[in-house]
Amino acid sequence: MGLPTIPAYPLPTAAELPAARGQWVPETGRIALLVHDMQRYFLAAYEAQAAPIAPAIAHLARLLAHARSRGIPVFYTAQRGNQDRRDRGLQADLWGPGMRATPEHEAIVDALAPVDGDHVLVKHRYSAFQRSNLETLMRARGRDQLLITGVYAHIGVLSTATEAFQRDIQTFVAADAVADFTRADHDIALHWIARTCGVPLTTDRILELLR
Repeated sequence: MGLPTIPAYPLPTAAELPAARGQWVPETGRIALLVHDMQRYFLAAYEAQAAPIAPAIAHLARLLAHARSRGIPVFYTAQRGNQDRRDRGLQADLWGPGMRATPEHEAIVDALAPVDGDHVLVKHRYSAFQRSNLETLMRARGRDQLLITGVYAHIGVLSTATEAFQRDIQTFVAADAVADFTRADHDIALHWIARTCGVPLTTDRILELLR
């Protein structure tokens, strides 16, 4: 129970990404950026200076800088520590009590910290849409595309992508700005998303298209 210790693995390259069924293209005036669960508690499972997490953070920082410079809305998810068992629900059966209500657990890592104008949503379940107003905030800003980054690819990232699709939101995943337990888990998530609900792209390609 609880999070594993995650060994280093290389992030996928453009040549290794699965072909997506969807032919959507990210557009500056339609897209929002989601930074999913990049809290110290979740990232402590990684070797901080190694792949996948170090380059994933670097890629995500580039996407954040671009989004903020172009007026693209930025959303974060962040769990709260010391969750009541009734609120944590079945997650407690699989992952234990979760994080403590301390900065060492709850804080988003410094390199990706929110700034004024960003939106930080309380995370309740795997999907960022569960018990949140993410869709409402997106629609109010005329956004019907979502770019997902963060951890973990085969859990919250995949769940959020699936739910976005079911809400008729075109979904993109920055394949080298997400991380997972293993490269196999990472690849499974990207292939599942590509086949059913979204478009995996590298950070370089996303920035090229948004420019």
